[in-house]
Amino acid sequence: MAGRYMVSADQGADLFEMHFRRLKWLEQASDQILALPCDYPDGHRVPDHEHSRAQLLHAIHGVVLIKTRFGRWIVPPDHAMWIPAGIIHSVEMLGDVSMRSVYVVPESIEGLPARLHVVAVSDLMRSLIVEAVKLPVKAVPSERALLVLNLILHEIPRLPERPLGLPFPSDARIASLCRRFLAEPSPHTTIDVWAAWLGMSRRSFTRTFQRETGLSLSTWRQQALLFAALPRLADGEPVTSVALDLGYDSVPAFTTMFRRMLGASPRSYLRRSGEGERPPRQTEGGLLSTSPLP
Repeated sequence: MAGRYMVSADQGADLFEMHFRRLKWLEQASDQILALPCDYPDGHRVPDHEHSRAQLLHAIHGVVLIKTRFGRWIVPPDHAMWIPAGIIHSVEMLGDVSMRSVYVVPESIEGLPARLHVVAVSDLMRSLIVEAVKLPVKAVPSERALLVLNLILHEIPRLPERPLGLPFPSDARIASLCRRFLAEPSPHTTIDVWAAWLGMSRRSFTRTFQRETGLSLSTWRQQALLFAALPRLADGEPVTSVALDLGYDSVPAFTTMFRRMLGASPRSYLRRSGEGERPPRQTEGGLLSTSPLP
């Protein structure tokens, strides 16, 4: 990428301008696959947008919340969000975020995912993405550049899915309960309580919730609890305080849920996530480095 420029971290308008310049450039580019970096300050929100390419959005550092009409997805470090082409979505930064995105023309290779989901990023894929964003833009890519980009294409379908999506039901009454749960999450919410609130039988509620979200209430609840826990843990809060605040009777109970959902204890997971590349710190004058455009 040619040239890196600087913008003030507190001047959101500059980041918005950069975002729309990037979208325009992506639509005009002819390459099958492109990789771009961008660093955002805590709290920045990229408004609703879409692109004609699919996007693999990788959070190297920081936590990202992605919203679509189909639900919400959280992307912590060492993970990525696969966003098919044409999906309108917004992105919110939970902490300073170092993001690396790969944009792919649909059907560039057989087996590309057809739906929104979060994936775990392997060491190989992470290294490939880091290398890809460093590649210079040339009319005729070098043989090495082609190898890196083609291997990324082949690796995308192999990335394992992770349960970090939170689909929302279209039924307004059930969606209202889901929003209430997100405001005050608790591991003790039961099917019987929610069914009673809606005047439904347990069986009818279970079938409706599964049909509307594709998940059981138990699985949805656990994923919602991860939504509540991960940003706080990534921000450095003790596991004990997060677990108790979320209503768990003990830290081991919270750890068991966390390990079942993400395959590691909170401390091990965060230690592994913290080994990634850090975003640049603010320099004199409050400048934050952001991604270059060609």
